[in-house]
Amino acid sequence: MNKNTIKAPCTVLLAVVNVIVFLVLSFQGMTEDGRFMLQHGAMYVPYLIKNGEYYRLFTSMFLHFGYDHLFNNMVVLVAMGWNLELEIGKIKFLIVYFVSGLAGNILSAWWDILTGSMAVSAGASGAIFGIIGALLYVAIRNRGRIGEISGKGLVFMVVLTLYYGFTSGGVDNMAHIGGLAAGFLIGVLLYRKRKDKRGSVM
Repeated sequence: MNKNTIKAPCTVLLAVVNVIVFLVLSFQGMTEDGRFMLQHGAMYVPYLIKNGEYYRLFTSMFLHFGYDHLFNNMVVLVAMGWNLELEIGKIKFLIVYFVSGLAGNILSAWWDILTGSMAVSAGASGAIFGIIGALLYVAIRNRGRIGEISGKGLVFMVVLTLYYGFTSGGVDNMAHIGGLAAGFLIGVLLYRKRKDKRGSVM
């Protein structure tokens, strides 16, 4: 097999794992049902605090409420993740993904505690917003572009998505904001512009 066949293997693997988890759960019950999702690792603050089930901060990143939720997240994951992984490499990409996902869930949990609005939540969107946040920083460092993606296009997508979230019900906006901010900060810490063979910055 040609080594260059899959240029962004981590992105592809994450998408495949999310789809497999969803399909397995779909055969067992209704993924749109909050109780069913709670039984299989979804986020719920009372369980985190009272029962110490902190693993939910991680497992909830691989659960989705229905086909639309999964499809929308996976399309963005593959499109954005592919570009980021090619730009910063596999290890840094995985750091961005998982740390952003956890940061988004932590901010979401804090917000639930602050407002007293305890909801069952799940999804990879916090991690995906982290990818977008890191891409924003990379775009800034590269004069507004990353391959075929422009910084302005990323900003527009973020604003549009956040607007949709705040004007719709059932969207975990705090997870999005937390993931976005974490991804941007991780990008600042980890990203270094590559140099060409003559030693100049690309």
